[in-house]
Amino acid sequence: MRRAIGRSTSMLQRVENIGEPGARRRRRGAFVMVAIAVVVAIVLIVTNAPRPARLLVAVPIGLAAAGFLEAREKT
Repeated sequence: MRRAIGRSTSMLQRVENIGEPGARRRRRGAFVMVAIAVVVAIVLIVTNAPRPARLLVAVPIGLAAAGFLEAREKT
């Protein structure tokens, strides 16, 4: 059985590096990415694009998720 060496059981403090205006900017950008994802998804479905091409929707969805998480955590 192995023991964890050097691991601390205390919680690390979260450090915010942006203020509320920065969080609003990231949230706004995330909403823009959601809108882009919806438009891209509709265009790909209407044009009957191949299924692998529809994976392109994952890019703006991932960027939107990152924006929302960064806005929430203020990082």
